Amino acid sequence: MSEPLVLGIETSCDETAIGIVRGRTLLANVILSSVEEHARFGGVVPEIASRAHLEAIHSVLTRALAEANVSINDIDAFGVTAGPGLIGALLVGVSSASALSLALDKPLYGVNHLSAHLAVDALDSSHELSPAIGLLVSGGHSSIIKVSDFASDVTVLGSTIDDAAGEAFDKIARILQLEFPGGPAIDRVAREGNASAIDFPRGLTNDSEHVYDFSFSGLKTAVARYLQKVPNAVVADVAASFQEAIVDVLLEKAIAAANAFGMEELIIAGGVAANSRLRQVAAQRCAESKVRLRIPPMPLCTDNGAMVAALTSLALSHGVPSSSVGLEAQSSMGLSHVFWA
Repeated sequence: MSEPLVLGIETSCDETAIGIVRGRTLLANVILSSVEEHARFGGVVPEIASRAHLEAIHSVLTRALAEANVSINDIDAFGVTAGPGLIGALLVGVSSASALSLALDKPLYGVNHLSAHLAVDALDSSHELSPAIGLLVSGGHSSIIKVSDFASDVTVLGSTIDDAAGEAFDKIARILQLEFPGGPAIDRVAREGNASAIDFPRGLTNDSEHVYDFSFSGLKTAVARYLQKVPNAVVADVAASFQEAIVDVLLEKAIAAANAFGMEELIIAGGVAANSRLRQVAAQRCAESKVRLRIPPMPLCTDNGAMVAALTSLALSHGVPSSSVGLEAQSSMGLSHVFWA
């Protein structure tokens, strides 16, 4: 099938999102977030997220079709995040996609949320999709991934053994009495601070058993202890120094993986890829290491339906078999499954 028209549904956490692509061309990317409903709790509440998806899914679908200027009957295949994620939230998307697939007799693909974050790099460009190292950094995941083929050959080299980078941002933002979500709040405040003011630890950077793994729990503890000792610390300096420690570790390990496996390209994806300091330092270090850097545009870093549609489109072009209509949501789906049967 050439240039298939694909609709992707993403409901793994607190964004109800639908994207539509034709081949590798993005036609629509509609996202409705329920983050404000979770803010007063300091984190995502699964039941609230699930109900928000139920209330939003129809209007988001209608808006996406209008934005792409297509009819639901024009869609050639449906993709949906089948995992990982919050089980109740996932079920809203999987049920919706399954119903559309069954009613319209079109193929259905259950997509791995993590692989989709990397596959969004394929959109709106004609560059060759060559093997690459992927640095996936989000609220629940921090992983280094060897991508030989987006649709069929993805290998995890390392991941977090405790807090993911996004979780660490949220927890430190709470300690600093900044708003939720913590990533954008710390990014904003850190711009006014001195990133060299405090030498926070770089976890697992010299650990031969965890070369590509991450640990940010110790960093979180170090920040908390510093604030206990220095109660009048400059918040901007703490935020900037904390952020610098995370950025330093992420990039040191990711670029080391690219060099070790002979990969000429590094793809950074996931919500934390929107961090301005990460993007700035990544550009500098990749240039120094002669590694090509690819980071999605800001609207495609956080959870979105376009990334699901992009990976589904690649599946069609690679002849990957579709999923069954009885597709199940998998809250803890690992990257060993790019697609779910």
